[in-house]
Amino acid sequence: MTQLHEKEKQIEGEPWFVHKRFQTFKEADTCRAGLLEEETNLQVRVRWSRKRDDFMVKTRTDPAIALEEAAAVRRQEKKKRKAKLNKKRRKK
Repeated sequence: MTQLHEKEKQIEGEPWFVHKRFQTFKEADTCRAGLLEEETNLQVRVRWSRKRDDFMVKTRTDPAIALEEAAAVRRQEKKKRKAKLNKKRRKK
């Protein structure tokens, strides 16, 4: 049997956080649209909660941007370690 569709690698990102809760989808959707206009590196979605019978607006930072920021922090730390090591080597 051949596989027709190849699965794309999904990027695991930060968890989703509940921003606000609304009674109607229309209210939640206007809040979502407002958040998307304010920040460009934010992912926003509207979810329905059966248990509470309301709509949640959930947000998180974009996983691609979060990975870039983490890589930049690692590079900066590596530069500091290398500089410290080179300083010790010069003293000898």
